[in-house]
Amino acid sequence: MPPSDDPNWRSLVDKVSSFWDLPQLLTLAEELQQQVEQNPDLQVHREVRVSGLRSNIPKRGSIPRPPRDSSSPVDNNNNPPTPAVEELVGGLDEVLAQLRDLVEVPLKRPDIMQKLGLQPPSGVLLVGAPGTGKTLVVRSLAQNLGVNLVQVNAPELVGKYYGESEARLRQVFATAQQQAPAIIFIDEIDAIAPDRSRVEGEVEKRMVAQLLTLLDGWHKDKSAPVILLAATNRPDSLDPALRRPGRLDTEIMFPIPDRRARREILAIHTRSMPLSPDIDLDEIAELTAGCVGADLKGICQEAARLSLKRQVPDLNQVPEHLEISLEDFRQALQKVKPSVLRSWSLETPAVAWEHIGGLTHTKQLLQEAVCGAFTQAELYAHTRAQAPKGILLYGSPGTGKTLLAKAVATSARANFINLSGAEVVSKWVGASEQTIKQVFQQARQAAPCVLFIDEIDTLCPARGTHVQDGGITDRLIGQLLTELDGMRSSQGVLVIGATNRREMIDPALLRSGRLELHICVDLPDRDSRYQILLIHNRDRPLAEDVDLHHWAEQTEGWNGADLAFFSNRAAIAAIRRHQQLEGLTITKGDFETAFTEIKT
Repeated sequence: MPPSDDPNWRSLVDKVSSFWDLPQLLTLAEELQQQVEQNPDLQVHREVRVSGLRSNIPKRGSIPRPPRDSSSPVDNNNNPPTPAVEELVGGLDEVLAQLRDLVEVPLKRPDIMQKLGLQPPSGVLLVGAPGTGKTLVVRSLAQNLGVNLVQVNAPELVGKYYGESEARLRQVFATAQQQAPAIIFIDEIDAIAPDRSRVEGEVEKRMVAQLLTLLDGWHKDKSAPVILLAATNRPDSLDPALRRPGRLDTEIMFPIPDRRARREILAIHTRSMPLSPDIDLDEIAELTAGCVGADLKGICQEAARLSLKRQVPDLNQVPEHLEISLEDFRQALQKVKPSVLRSWSLETPAVAWEHIGGLTHTKQLLQEAVCGAFTQAELYAHTRAQAPKGILLYGSPGTGKTLLAKAVATSARANFINLSGAEVVSKWVGASEQTIKQVFQQARQAAPCVLFIDEIDTLCPARGTHVQDGGITDRLIGQLLTELDGMRSSQGVLVIGATNRREMIDPALLRSGRLELHICVDLPDRDSRYQILLIHNRDRPLAEDVDLHHWAEQTEGWNGADLAFFSNRAAIAAIRRHQQLEGLTITKGDFETAFTEIKT
């Protein structure tokens, strides 16, 4: 062990002490030196372990270094230049521009801020769903700006001893000021700064108070610029005192990527993948509505794994040329679903307008609503026309209301959320209203999205008719009306309600601006019944004596579900009669047998 008066040894100890702020390291070194002097044969293993303070260890890239000019040539070690943020993060151009304006000048040129008399921002709150790229953006931005990054996961700051959590938080800020210019990044800040009115623990309240104190008084030294960036996906859980000017000055929302953004993200993640020529990233971007960046990365990785499994069944026989096909991506899309909606029954329906027989006028009205909300919004914007926020489909049971809603989602290539009253109603006070709020919030995140509420009369009956339910029905209706009033047609969400008892729905829900477009889905006429029978029997082996026009006339008053059941019973009657595959056809007699069964 080097002697204590060795200048190199003393310099190393001083550097470690400055990073850790632990003077006991000096005491430890002196004790080890005394033991070596007393016992020369003693073997010393130089390793120091400190538990509970890992958050204060400088992360990779946090050691101060002079910024390198981006135009400078590659260094002698042949290290490639730092890639631009846009090459690492896709689909967040507006977010990156806004974040650069808030961070770059205060950290790189604080003298400009002083000349203009501008106060640098104390902190920026990054809000967005999990997987939208908050952490990746901060890391890439710090690397490109050439500033130090002190990254802390909020749960790591919590200690078991009294005052330990506050001391760790103060140490993080002190370390950042020593490494200035620097960025402090606290991920999941809601874990250490919850709303003090909603928590009972004293630790959380002391942590919030300490964080507020640090934010209020840490900009006295203008020669050491430091900015706090905090990330959360639960902004409503933060203490309100934290979200004011002078503390977390600005809030930047990380949106769910749209089609163009998804195309950029897919291009980044497939940059080093051998893609087959039949892969069109624009088509994959269309099929991944509602997916965040982490979901898209998972889709690319899953497609690569499927390609590996398909082309390399044996490790002893690896082909020279490997590539990922379009079929691999299609199978990956079936396995990886949007993470923001995994708690709900998210569907991607495949019901085309051609699969619905009849209802010509109804389908035309719905197609116009789809154009205004999803596909051709620019036409509505040019004429200052407003697309409907909500649509009410009413009519007899079995007339195809649910099928029409799925066709709307299919034509718009939108996600489809099927909401039922059983998923909403809860015995806990306020839980049902919170569920409604979360459903609309996640539908906006997964836009374009169709939110379908089947049997809406059971969820929103006329207020005052249920006086023994503790007021839960009235509160549910109030929350639903609030969400519909705050929804804009440009948000890419269309609400469709279905009922066969329109008179039972609360009248406030049916006015203009809410469920404003009312479409009656009535029983099909003769021509519509023929088209429905033709759709349900076009892939079945019908005999030449089967006349679907005749059965369309005989089924007066039947709905679409009845006609589908009638066609299925005819097929079963043919199986019962023939009992073998060869020569099996559905004859006129089979239809007569099925017709008699249903009538009786």
